[in-house]
Amino acid sequence: MIAPHASGAPVRTVRKAVVPAAGLGTRFLPATKATPKEMLPVVDKPAIQYVVEEAAAAGLDDVLMVTGRHKRAIEDHFDNAFELEQALAAKGDAVRLDAVRDPARLANIHHVRQGEPLGLGHAVLCARRHVGDQPFAVLLGDDLIDPRETLLSRMLDVRDRHAGSVVALMEVPPEQIHLYGCAAVEPTGEQDVVRVTGLVEKPSRQDAPSRYAVIGRYVLDPAVFDTLERTPPGRGGEIQLTDALQEMAVGGTVHGLVFEGLRHDTGDKADYLRTVVRLACDRDDLGPEFVAWLREFVAGLDGGAAAKTRRLAA
Repeated sequence: MIAPHASGAPVRTVRKAVVPAAGLGTRFLPATKATPKEMLPVVDKPAIQYVVEEAAAAGLDDVLMVTGRHKRAIEDHFDNAFELEQALAAKGDAVRLDAVRDPARLANIHHVRQGEPLGLGHAVLCARRHVGDQPFAVLLGDDLIDPRETLLSRMLDVRDRHAGSVVALMEVPPEQIHLYGCAAVEPTGEQDVVRVTGLVEKPSRQDAPSRYAVIGRYVLDPAVFDTLERTPPGRGGEIQLTDALQEMAVGGTVHGLVFEGLRHDTGDKADYLRTVVRLACDRDDLGPEFVAWLREFVAGLDGGAAAKTRRLAA
């Protein structure tokens, strides 16, 4: 699909983005039995569309989706839907027609399949032929960065200044660090930029070198492909991107950008629900009515709890 470069988007030396989307989505079964988890709606758009919009806003107009079996819905979403568009045009429904056409106009979208579920590192390796010898971004679909944030653009700036690879870091509570890749860091003299000296995939609280978790945004040097080729399976028997970046960090070629903005995690059921509520509240067309209902609903819950307590005390 050929899309024009987004108006007003900055021109970047990094122009390609890779979006791994081959996971099985087991945490959301049975909803993901036949529907890709990336296509679960967040208000009225699938989660993966927010990710592609973020890449396009940062000036990345070439996006490769790394998918798997039963992920055809992703390809269809970012393609034209002639019959639907024709029906909406005949009704004069310009608003919905634009909404249907928008995904195909965001960027030049390409697809490749990850034949086996061998981990994030292997999924990135599947992009080698498409990316070639150019630096590129990787955006994980479970992490939605608030569209008012400029995390990816700032990471691209760090890449332009320092070369090498850049990872997004976020400070998390010690009891949560085992859920993430964790970075050992040292200062660089820049306020929110650190040098990554080591990386550990999902360490225990006791073994974590810091509270800096790697979240789902990377800007990678093409040298990562050679490193991934020789990276053996690690945690879970999968080829871990964290392990490859650990080797590169030893050589001093990995920096981290510390992010303190708003991030939504749609890979967890409770966080997914919170994401839907937050984004709905932010919408001009939905927010006022939804927030008013939400206040009444929460007040009803509080009132119901109080009444139950009174009954039990009686």
